[in-house]
Amino acid sequence: MQKHWWQETVVYQVYPRSFKDSDGDGIGDILGIIEKLDYLEKLGVGAIWLSPVYASPNDDNGYDISDYEAIMPEFGTMEDMETLIYQADKRGIKLVMDLVVNHTSDEHAWFVEAKKGPDNQYRDYYIWADPAENGGAPNNLRSTFSGSAWEYDENSQQYYLHLFSKKQPDLNWQNPRVRTDIFAMMNRWIDKGIGGFRMDVIDLIGKVPEAKITANGPRLHEFLNEMNQKTFGRKDLLTVGETWGATPAIAKQFSDPKREELAMVFQFEHSGLDQQENGEKWDLRPLNVAELKTVFEKWQTELGNDGWNSLFWNNHDLPRIVSRWGNDGKYRKQSAKALAILLHLMKGTPYIYQGEELGMTNTPITDISQAQDIETINMYEERLEKGYTKEAILHSINAKGRDNARRPMQWDTSENGGFTTGTPWIALNENYKEINAQKELADPNSIFYTYQKLIQLRKDNPLIVWGDFQLLDTADEVMSYIRSYERKRWLVVINFSDQSQPFSSEEVIDKVIIQNDEQKLSSLETMILSPWQAFVVKLK
Repeated sequence: MQKHWWQETVVYQVYPRSFKDSDGDGIGDILGIIEKLDYLEKLGVGAIWLSPVYASPNDDNGYDISDYEAIMPEFGTMEDMETLIYQADKRGIKLVMDLVVNHTSDEHAWFVEAKKGPDNQYRDYYIWADPAENGGAPNNLRSTFSGSAWEYDENSQQYYLHLFSKKQPDLNWQNPRVRTDIFAMMNRWIDKGIGGFRMDVIDLIGKVPEAKITANGPRLHEFLNEMNQKTFGRKDLLTVGETWGATPAIAKQFSDPKREELAMVFQFEHSGLDQQENGEKWDLRPLNVAELKTVFEKWQTELGNDGWNSLFWNNHDLPRIVSRWGNDGKYRKQSAKALAILLHLMKGTPYIYQGEELGMTNTPITDISQAQDIETINMYEERLEKGYTKEAILHSINAKGRDNARRPMQWDTSENGGFTTGTPWIALNENYKEINAQKELADPNSIFYTYQKLIQLRKDNPLIVWGDFQLLDTADEVMSYIRSYERKRWLVVINFSDQSQPFSSEEVIDKVIIQNDEQKLSSLETMILSPWQAFVVKLK
């Protein structure tokens, strides 16, 4: 199996609007990211996944693109972007662009043309359909952001498809001209020296809306193979597809090197374990650690060498992991470190979301007026109409709303956490005076340095990158596994709870690799793990 740089590196996701503001307008920008490259170099990451910075009217925070080859003015200029690529590269950090090609903004030139009428040359760049017999939407496909996925266009008396906001019309990938134009755009970005692409909702591009097929459509893999051949296939770039419905079998279709599609996918099975069966993401249930272990074991073992895994707890769409599955109160530091150790010792490419390395937490709101996210606001209105109480809806939002991850990065104790000298576009979490990068860097036992050490361990130990994975039978709240490679074996043990838990093994410790506390480890026989205790030891 050919080896690639992206199998041995750790990726850091930057959500530019909330990372660092260089000019005091309250919005993070590209020059702000450049300012903090030394911080990321110190952490040790080898790539930045940059959420969209393209020109956009910002209906969905940049995931509605009006021009793929221009930069949103509030983020900076194309010259700034080229400087960022160059400066990151100088520090051994590659820049991975967020590619949003399932849909565009309704303000993209292609859609502006398409709306002029059925005879326009760009009409077929999007998906149009006649009304149903009753004059309503062509069928009952729903938008992810609530309501119908069809929007009526008065001018042509047809509907267009939008699986997200009505300002995000879906592109028609069945049209070869669409594919040609997208591939040409991708190649121009590759020529600028980027390190790859993260592909937004890429499993939707093969959709067949008339048959109500959205994800994993019949031509999906044909389109991805063509993309590979015509763009990044002969270059060693990191390509990761966002695939909400992937199983290991589906993930292999995307990431088996022989198929020449993508390097890896993001799969979300673990992040849906706190939602009720057949419910929406807002319908919460308690986390079951035994289920989490089963999911991780499946993804660690079933891909084998026929695919590559991504490892992540957080991103811009998910709540802060230490608040969701850790303990963001009494055990914030221990649980943040434990969650990091659990994830980074597995096989796959780890992703860190900005602020995760500081143990940043969710930010509860008391009123919907404090929310910014379109998905959250739409859901609130929809659930009020259905009779849910305001308290119940806010409880779900505070657990899983997307604004939790999008609060500004907490750099120091100064006003607005050193994020901006102006008024931030969204309020910071009030705990920024306690939780910030300045404090973390000054404390040798901080969460930051745990992440730094985990990143270095991956660089220094092929076992972490290539080793086999074996889950051990333990108490439900304890996760323990062995990684083995070339006659070396490491044991990983995490107490995933606020209570002491039993653990025992007949294995003998050779040396301690990393732990999240100062406890002396000598024997593995009949241990009592303290709350959130986590350690990795080399076995004799």
